[in-house]
Amino acid sequence: MTEILVTGGQGQLARALADAAPDRVRVVGRPQFDFDKQETVAALFEAPPRVLVNAAAWTAVDAAEKEPEAARRANAEGPGLLAELCRRHGTRLIHISTDYVFDGAKGAPYVEGDATNPTGVYGATKLAGELAVLAALPEAVILRTAWVYATAGKNFVLTMLNAARRMPALRVVADQRGCPTNADDLAAAVLGVVDAPGVAGVFHACGGGESTWHGFAEEIFRAAGPHGWPVPSVQAIATADWPTPARRPADSRLDCGKLAREAGVRLPDWRPSLHRAVAAICAAARVESPA
Repeated sequence: MTEILVTGGQGQLARALADAAPDRVRVVGRPQFDFDKQETVAALFEAPPRVLVNAAAWTAVDAAEKEPEAARRANAEGPGLLAELCRRHGTRLIHISTDYVFDGAKGAPYVEGDATNPTGVYGATKLAGELAVLAALPEAVILRTAWVYATAGKNFVLTMLNAARRMPALRVVADQRGCPTNADDLAAAVLGVVDAPGVAGVFHACGGGESTWHGFAEEIFRAAGPHGWPVPSVQAIATADWPTPARRPADSRLDCGKLAREAGVRLPDWRPSLHRAVAAICAAARVESPA
């Protein structure tokens, strides 16, 4: 029996979990696992895992506005089916969700019991997924996280570093606030929840501290500069200056105290984790310091 099966095999969290616990974790992804092909979902339970971590999702926030049904299948209907199958087979489910279930209007970090009010299709479908999971399997664990990045994949850190190689100046939104989260830290938190029997319900799990996207970008280059990476100027702009199809929450900070109290799990401050990740990215790119 597989102990921990992780969906979303090409994603940042799935890779981080596989790296963190290769003797415990097996990851599955497309084409072997696809929410659009229900038979592949059912096939996961031919040999039911002890724990299933659902890290598969439609995460293209803007594209979801144009393809809401595809986003709903991946973020709501698929997780609901997984939860039902987990219930039938006695598998514990940990489902990954998002800060985008909130509208960002509270003006303080959100706790798990705060009213949800997503501002776009992505957040709405992720919220529908939470509700579908808990309806089918009330003892499931929902982990809401935010602003996840890793040393590979598609994420804000790599976007900024790659942009710096092409442009001497960048414009970054400074009026959206949240909690940057390193995928390795999130993976450690997930494993901590796996090893905390009896924990169930909705929890927030993101990096300690907070930032704006602009502050995040500045810290990225503060970390990258000593490794010889180009350091552009970073201009602070308003959300209105960078229009997108989906409206993002202005302040989606998450209070993670419940996870610490009930599961004994707390993610570290985001800054040291970011510096380690940036150092690894720079080393992998074999960046040479300027003469």
